[in-house]
Amino acid sequence: MTRSHTLGSQRLHLDGIVLPDGERRELWIADGLLRTEPVRDAVDLTGGWIMPGLVDAHCHVGLDAHGPVSDEVAEQHALADRAAGALLLRSPGSPTDTRWMDDRPDLPRLIRAGHHIARPKRYIRNYGDEVEGDEITAEDLIAAIDLQVPRSDGWIKLVGDWIDREVGDLAPLWPTDAVRAAIDHAHGLGLKVTAHVFGEQAAAELVAAGIDGIEHGTGITDEVITMMAERQVALVPTLIQLENFESFAAAGEAKFPGYARHMRSLYRTRIDRFTRAYEAGVPIYAGTDAGGYQPHGRIADEVVQLAAILGNENALAAASWRARSWLGRPDALAEGSPADLVVYDEDPRTDLSTLSRPRWVVLGGTVVQET
Repeated sequence: MTRSHTLGSQRLHLDGIVLPDGERRELWIADGLLRTEPVRDAVDLTGGWIMPGLVDAHCHVGLDAHGPVSDEVAEQHALADRAAGALLLRSPGSPTDTRWMDDRPDLPRLIRAGHHIARPKRYIRNYGDEVEGDEITAEDLIAAIDLQVPRSDGWIKLVGDWIDREVGDLAPLWPTDAVRAAIDHAHGLGLKVTAHVFGEQAAAELVAAGIDGIEHGTGITDEVITMMAERQVALVPTLIQLENFESFAAAGEAKFPGYARHMRSLYRTRIDRFTRAYEAGVPIYAGTDAGGYQPHGRIADEVVQLAAILGNENALAAASWRARSWLGRPDALAEGSPADLVVYDEDPRTDLSTLSRPRWVVLGGTVVQET
């Protein structure tokens, strides 16, 4: 049985094995912050394995298969992720304004990228801000980025490739000179840029243009992997979403057989490509691609799949402490940090299925879920 807001914002005392160091420690929580010195009148939460709150690095809060949703539905998205222990969500593209969530301390923290930046008929309907015109210039793409800046928490999201009906296969959306100038412009504003990419060509062009992140990345080649490792370009492979590639291929096969063959090939080679990226030193993070065609609250499933490539502990890091560092969030278990953490009855390093059964979820020093 799961109960929400069981202990409210009372002072808390935790005594358990703290990850990633694996040492037994005592921690206290007061006023929403972690303390390493005793706090009087603290409620005792003894035992278990304690780790920083999980991170879903590709999680579209406020988006479903048809586009934007109501605030009520967006709240259910966030609550499902919270129940799974995902307390920091990077939302790389959503047409729904979720700024109101920043005033809700009981909901996960969001890092937004504004809307997807796409082109007409070159992405999913109702998802993105579409740049019109037959010949896209650098000025067009820069203007689209500027439009998303007020909706951004430091990231911009491009749709890098999608099916081109004239080509009959995946093809880049943007001229290389335009995308390079746009990425340089975003960097000048202090923003990072990431992109939805399936195929080989767009991945190569975007990484060469200086992009900071690749989402999905099924088409990364050895040459691209080398560039990503050298510049530490982040990869969020969204492994559970890639299980949909066969349905994507089947849906387009009658009209676009080349596209269908390509999607199936990308699926077959995905693990080998991602393994080579990991071995080369490309930073890889866990993201479910929740929203659209994936339900929220599946971060544990993503970590299990990621562990087949990274190993258990690195997969955990990719969904917790290492992801937090990448996203510029403070160590959730350091003195004075916001107390966002999850406690498990068993060691998740040994059994990753434990991630789906948190004992306590603590957000901002409040126990928001107890099982």
